[in-house]
Amino acid sequence: MKQATRFAVQMGWKLLILDMGYSPADVLSLARLPGDLFARPGGASLSPEQYFDLWRGLEQAAGSDELALKLAQAMSVEAFDPALFACLCSPDLNTALQRLAHYKRLICPLLMGVDIRADRTQVTLSCYGSAEPIPRSLGVSELVFFTQLARLGTRERVEPLAASVPDLPLNLAPYKAYLGCALGASEQIQIAFSAQDGRRPFLTDNMAMWAAFEPALNSRLSALDAQAGLRERVRAVLLETLPAGISSIDTVAQRLAMSKRSLQRQLAEESVGFQELLSEVRHELARHYLSRTDISAGEISWLLGFQESNSFIRAFRSWTGTTPAAYRQGRVGIDAQWH
Repeated sequence: MKQATRFAVQMGWKLLILDMGYSPADVLSLARLPGDLFARPGGASLSPEQYFDLWRGLEQAAGSDELALKLAQAMSVEAFDPALFACLCSPDLNTALQRLAHYKRLICPLLMGVDIRADRTQVTLSCYGSAEPIPRSLGVSELVFFTQLARLGTRERVEPLAASVPDLPLNLAPYKAYLGCALGASEQIQIAFSAQDGRRPFLTDNMAMWAAFEPALNSRLSALDAQAGLRERVRAVLLETLPAGISSIDTVAQRLAMSKRSLQRQLAEESVGFQELLSEVRHELARHYLSRTDISAGEISWLLGFQESNSFIRAFRSWTGTTPAAYRQGRVGIDAQWH
């Protein structure tokens, strides 16, 4: 699946900033973004890093305000991106979340997963495109957004069963009061709603409006997927070959029917190196194996193409700041809160 590298700046951003009581010009200045960003004919776009910079500008403009809660107060249909407005046209929260997960990569550098179970609907978000930690307010704002979306659609005070973020706000009490549950810590942004709330009908259900939005949204997704570059193709090959212990650039180049030199040159044109991609995929797979399986560190080391376990342990510490054993133990504690 192609990850977007540019995100359209919708007029809703300006409306939202004004409705929260802040100056759009001040926010852009603090974010070190062009002052005419919201006024460009035909719209403007942001890279993932610029998207996060916009949030940091908002944080600075907000000062001591609880930005995520201000967002909930100001959130209105008029400020919605077309993809978000289309989700509000859904028959229920489950459908809205599934639609949003499908189109999320058109909106921002966040990957969204929706897990509908017998007892709950769980949403998990992860960010990409920036080496720096994401803005603290962004994670909790996403949780507030999902909750407010449910309340706008149902006209009921829907309260999540659980909610957690990687970087907790300094003051937790207002968020517990708003959400109706304590805000916890987790590696990813997560929220869960009861099965009953997931199926609760949306009073904003509008099939005609959804039918009008869907073709344009799918067209945007198709255009994005058509732009899939070599980076995504290399990642796909590595995800396929690493579990067999194969990680060499020669093998990847052969799978892609190109020379090693051509592979290196084209990756350089996309501002990424093979070793960087290899490390990225190894990191993702290592966290998956440690979180979801009982495979030993030695076996994981082999599955990721490391020559020895110590090399894997050193690499994992460089990625996460902790050891595989400590990471696995920590995940056991976190997952227990979600089951």
